[in-house]
Amino acid sequence: EEFAANNAPSMGPYVPFVAGALARSLACTTCYPIELARTRMQAFKETGKKPPGVLKTLIGIVSNVNNTTSSQSKLQNYRVLWTGLGAQLARDVPFSAICWSTLEPMRRKLCAIMGDEASAVTVLGSNFAAGFVAGSLAAGATVPLDVARTRRQIEKDPVKALRMTTRQTLIEIWRDGGMRGLFAGFGPRVARAGPSVGIVVSFYEVVKYILNSKLT
Repeated sequence: EEFAANNAPSMGPYVPFVAGALARSLACTTCYPIELARTRMQAFKETGKKPPGVLKTLIGIVSNVNNTTSSQSKLQNYRVLWTGLGAQLARDVPFSAICWSTLEPMRRKLCAIMGDEASAVTVLGSNFAAGFVAGSLAAGATVPLDVARTRRQIEKDPVKALRMTTRQTLIEIWRDGGMRGLFAGFGPRVARAGPSVGIVVSFYEVVKYILNSKLT
């Protein structure tokens, strides 16, 4: 924000948008294999058996692709651990960009209304309200991309999984289920994201406020 204010003041409003998108890109790419394992474990359907753990799930994914694509190098086959990363980034980067670019101005306006009368309770309330609204809007706007990500992650055919693209997946979903298919799970996703963002942001800001108050 300081850099933008000094060098490109007109870019100031877009700082949360860019920062949120970059931060989420790094987090998604780094942690993606664990996210893939989580989705596979949740989609496990073999009756009478417990789903394997995270490590066993990841080893199983790599072993499966090694068995079906023996002509490729082993190193290349580890790409399967990032199957659906494009869909994940296509969902999470716009989510973070929308969320933070909505949250920051809303939070600042609410804090400005309170002025010098700010307390831990008012900081909690204003940040929760801003986070709830921003999270709900971002989640609702990115539901089709979330559906595409899930479809790609649960694809059992490793060859097809490596060839699938987010665009192809979205077209397939549209062809099979239309608008209803693209927005499947809209209610639960928005119902989870709104409170989740509100809780994270509000408690982060409250702890920061309390620590700053004790230090000054």
